Amino acid sequence: MHAQAIVFENPKSLAISALALPAMGETDVEVQVEFTGISAGTERLLWEGTMPQFPGMGYPLVPGYETVGRVVKAGAAASLTVGTRVYVPGSQCFDGVRNLFGGSASSLVVPSTRAMAIKESLAEQGVLFALGATAYHAHSAAGTQQPDLIVGHGVLGRMIARLAVVAGTQPVVWETNPARRTGAEGYEVIDPSTDTRRNYQCICDVSGAAGLLNELIGRLAPGGEVVLAGFYDEPLSFIFPPAFMREARIRVAAQWAPQDLADVIALAADGRLSLEGLVTHQQDATQADAAYRTAFGDADCLKMVLDWRHTQ
Repeated sequence: MHAQAIVFENPKSLAISALALPAMGETDVEVQVEFTGISAGTERLLWEGTMPQFPGMGYPLVPGYETVGRVVKAGAAASLTVGTRVYVPGSQCFDGVRNLFGGSASSLVVPSTRAMAIKESLAEQGVLFALGATAYHAHSAAGTQQPDLIVGHGVLGRMIARLAVVAGTQPVVWETNPARRTGAEGYEVIDPSTDTRRNYQCICDVSGAAGLLNELIGRLAPGGEVVLAGFYDEPLSFIFPPAFMREARIRVAAQWAPQDLADVIALAADGRLSLEGLVTHQQDATQADAAYRTAFGDADCLKMVLDWRHTQ
């Protein structure tokens, strides 16, 4: 069996290639992919060739960790049944290429424990669960606090803000692009140049801009925290005295855990977390090259989704 997969042959060089699928084990499922999302953070760095070195990094590479599909085959001991719509956060099923993150393909073979059943009606919105889990891990998981300032109103910033509203708080969001100040639900989005406040208890930065740290530390209340939830391809540094005077804390929000994903899927299933208005662009997977360039070059594109239903 083969699948059509997106392969980054080199930075900014993409092909759709037929790759062999492995034989299924007793606990595996085969997922026929319907939709995959393009990540504006980590996947952009892979596309541009600026991703810091991680295990599994290199080219040729199959990207993608935002996959929605349907189980079409299930091993005898699999935990999912044929016909179930699932979310898959990437795979390791292709030989001869790097699988970081291995989810952008027409079919996948994965352990059934890696595919999670989702609400049937979510369809392409299901690709947002990785971002939802990232947002949840940063500020809703045990031992974390909700932000009162979020820097950036892309999809991740919006997801963090929506989860904060679910938790009963009303954060402020900074956004420099006027076109992205719309779409707030229960919180305020402002131009940062108009904000004079300097007593934020918790600031979450999802901008990925390495040069903002000093500005954010200067906006903290004593004992406040800056959470780095973006992905940074340049070294970060800060001036020590302002941080010292505030006894500032800096926390890096790491990769989400499986429980974060399960919690976000549950919040979306019962309607507490809305995924509406976040997917703004959709393109057939056969037009992936153009889709990637739009996803990374069009400021109006919050989330690009590739539709694989015509490649089966």
